[in-house]
Amino acid sequence: MLLWGLRGLFIILIATAAFVSVGEDAEPSNQRLVLMLSAIGVALVLIGVDLFMPRKSLAALSGAFLGLLVGMVVAYGFGLVLDMMLESTDPQMANMGAVVSAVKLMIGLACCYLTISFILQTKDDIRFVIPYVEFAKQTRGSRPMILDTSVIIDGRVADICDTRIIDSPLIIPRFVLLELQAIADSSDKLKRNRGRRGLDMLNKLQTNDKVEIKISDMRLSSMDEASDVDQKLVALGKKINGRVVTNDYNLNKIAQLRGVDVININDLANALKPVVLPGETMTVKIIKPGEEHGQGIGYLEDGTMVVAENSREHINEEVVLTITSVLQTSAGRMIFGRPEGSTPAPRRGRYRPHSEQRA
Repeated sequence: MLLWGLRGLFIILIATAAFVSVGEDAEPSNQRLVLMLSAIGVALVLIGVDLFMPRKSLAALSGAFLGLLVGMVVAYGFGLVLDMMLESTDPQMANMGAVVSAVKLMIGLACCYLTISFILQTKDDIRFVIPYVEFAKQTRGSRPMILDTSVIIDGRVADICDTRIIDSPLIIPRFVLLELQAIADSSDKLKRNRGRRGLDMLNKLQTNDKVEIKISDMRLSSMDEASDVDQKLVALGKKINGRVVTNDYNLNKIAQLRGVDVININDLANALKPVVLPGETMTVKIIKPGEEHGQGIGYLEDGTMVVAENSREHINEEVVLTITSVLQTSAGRMIFGRPEGSTPAPRRGRYRPHSEQRA
């Protein structure tokens, strides 16, 4: 709307400048009409050229002020050149003050329009290069959250959005969409199903009115464009000062090394698991034997692993355990306990997390 308002104002001003440039005694019947139509025609041509130029996003009022300043400087330079040309060709033409002033005014309006429009559409790529100084982009308000491919396929982010806890815009880069489409078109059945699930989750997010979804076509540097998707996500997060949402351990580490904030869905899920303290009791069904003598393994509804001492003989039975300790590992949370009334079993070695145990 800002650009269309600028275009309409440009046409009105340039037509008015042409109208008032011709004096009342200078045969206004034809000269005024021809000058007005010519000015409007020039304005329409400039607007048409502007519409066919590649459009950018994030227009801002500061860009309009900068464009106006640059346009006035350029128009002043064109005015000096015009005066020199008139004086060198025919000195009498330089005395036609009204017509020359009108032409200068139209040149100034055209320069201001083009510079303002250009800066509004390329604001994200403009950098003022002063030796050893770069004006960094400042983010105000909530920081955007950039979704990667794995977290879209995972689907839990859609359920999180339903809770209205997310008030930041969710950014889905175009290269993530392309990767999802490539996975959905894969010849491997498992990958194809994962890709289609990701597209379904994406459609669910886009139809959710509780969160704002944006598809980003922001361009990166040539070096980042040639990198893989993970590197592009980190580069985009650094460029827009956003946070990358993922459940990929490697991407998490890469982003942290480059100073980009990461929201890991797995860490969020672990943080929301029920807190249990030593001395409390819980009922767990023993599923399989553990690694050490007499141990049984069970799981809570959220997938938390429970190691029960003296419970190997209670496989496929529910046992009331007294919690002895809680261990948080990179593989998840583990709870240790023993049946009520039983004595602690002697430890014969270090217990290995479930990711290291034999199935």
